Amino acid sequence: MTRRWPILAGGLAAVVLAPLALIVFVALAVIGASPAMGCTISPPSVSPGATAAPKDWPGQGSWTSEQVSNAAVIVSVGAELQVPRFGWEIAVATAMQESTLRNLAHLGTNNDHDSLGLFQQRPSQGWGTPEQILDPRYAARKFYERLVKVDGWQTMPLTQAAQAVQRSAFPEAYAKWQPEAQQLVGLISDGMNIVCTSDGGDGLPPLDDAGLPDGFLLPADPQLRAVVSFALAQRGKPYVWGAKGPDSYDCSGLMMTAWAKGGVQIPRVTADQVHTGIAIPSLAAMTPGDLIFIPGSDGTMSRPGHVGLYIGTDHGGRQYLVQAPKTGDVVKVVAVSNWSHQVAGIRRPLLRRRQPST
Repeated sequence: MTRRWPILAGGLAAVVLAPLALIVFVALAVIGASPAMGCTISPPSVSPGATAAPKDWPGQGSWTSEQVSNAAVIVSVGAELQVPRFGWEIAVATAMQESTLRNLAHLGTNNDHDSLGLFQQRPSQGWGTPEQILDPRYAARKFYERLVKVDGWQTMPLTQAAQAVQRSAFPEAYAKWQPEAQQLVGLISDGMNIVCTSDGGDGLPPLDDAGLPDGFLLPADPQLRAVVSFALAQRGKPYVWGAKGPDSYDCSGLMMTAWAKGGVQIPRVTADQVHTGIAIPSLAAMTPGDLIFIPGSDGTMSRPGHVGLYIGTDHGGRQYLVQAPKTGDVVKVVAVSNWSHQVAGIRRPLLRRRQPST
């Protein structure tokens, strides 16, 4: 599939999308996840008597309302089918490349064969009738159905997974859209308040709480002391996917809330936290409060899905972290050595220090 029309750059403004009316998705056929995973859309506030979502979404940067609305359809179908979030990003990036998120009918002499719709799917290649392909929900569903049949798609680079579905003449073209797809998917999923529950987590065998290291001392720096002490005070609270306290946490929710206690706002999800602050080159260079990332049960070394907070060492120099491990487990302290063979990244959120009084 090849695009023969101008590409609109999609710089995104970080604004909050209007919430949709209450929708709870019950998938007719779950195609993308384990039986333990499910997604719902449930905005925190809904006008009394509201029964339908607004037709249009506000534009984002140079993406128009029409384009964002089409992306929202792609994301919502992915959630309905319980496809993991990475699949939504693949689908949105693909539609960005193929149609600039426009539901294109036949373009006459500019058409690429009989390609139609958001994904430029071709009736002659078994994607459906022209009328079906021009239905954005149908087109998105067909994309996901083929995506999840690609062996190992969740661990592939985005462009490779997209190409496995699309068979484009330009297989590397999808890669350039990944950052914008991630941002737009994040804005849409936040605006729709999509909540997915999963048995994901650290992907490791169960580990006992190691307790505080022998001779452990909180950091002397007041800001780091606030971050680490808060995280440690949550020990024993259950892991709940999507939770950010005060009674339960998932891995990134614990990190976000702990760093907020130090006066620093970091992103909500692991996929964004892995880009926050500055990179730390090695475990030996860590200081308390640093974020340590591993693939976890549903990520990769290039796209980690799990995070913990480094707290310091014991008398012998052994390093420890605090984390919310997985469904059925609780916030606990474990030795960093349990993670050392699969560390995908270490980040240090930038510290905000008080200005000296004058």
